[in-house]
Amino acid sequence: MSTVTEKELFEILGDDHQMTAADTPLRPDAFVKSDAEKMTVIEHHFEQIMEALGLDLTDDSLRGTPHRVAKMFVQEIFSGLHPDNKPKISVFENSYHYDKMLVEANINFNSTCEHHFLPIIGKAHIGYVSNGKVIGLSKLNRIVDYYARRPQVQERMVMQVFNELKEVLDTDDVMVVMEAKHLCVSSRGIKDETSFTSTLQYGGIFEKKEFRDDFFRLLGEKQ
Repeated sequence: MSTVTEKELFEILGDDHQMTAADTPLRPDAFVKSDAEKMTVIEHHFEQIMEALGLDLTDDSLRGTPHRVAKMFVQEIFSGLHPDNKPKISVFENSYHYDKMLVEANINFNSTCEHHFLPIIGKAHIGYVSNGKVIGLSKLNRIVDYYARRPQVQERMVMQVFNELKEVLDTDDVMVVMEAKHLCVSSRGIKDETSFTSTLQYGGIFEKKEFRDDFFRLLGEKQ
């Protein structure tokens, strides 16, 4: 009876999405190193990757690439891994007593597939009904951006944004929809240029079909 190696298992799984939990999988020592130390390590190893590919790192166009990639990883596209970068969210009393649905549509985000480290480009749509608390509209965008800036699985990302909004707003009446194009599908593998992935998470009043219908009707008017 043959034993399947770990690498063979990766090939068998192929492009199947796997998610072990709603939290991003991080080691306990994830933030022991400073950003500068992480950049030094990444720069060294990315230089080795480029050399393994046969690239000439003495070329003027390439010699700064390991540093640029390290800086991009730590300070930009994966900055959402560090809790210090979590947006500060001010909550206000709903003094005008608006008690109907609020929808923020077409929130652009750029994330990274954790399976191939290729871009995920999409839009998020958020709806909620105030339970006495409201937040600034731009904070919805910042919450989406924070969770997008880390290696992600779209199913996890929609849950993270949903859970964060429930906690901040102190209500279950939240709905989040995400639509995204995955470059691991369009630029490699099957190379399908037209498909996109949709995920949604909802609770509270959105468990009722009529409220979800109202949400999607508002989205249709905004497209």
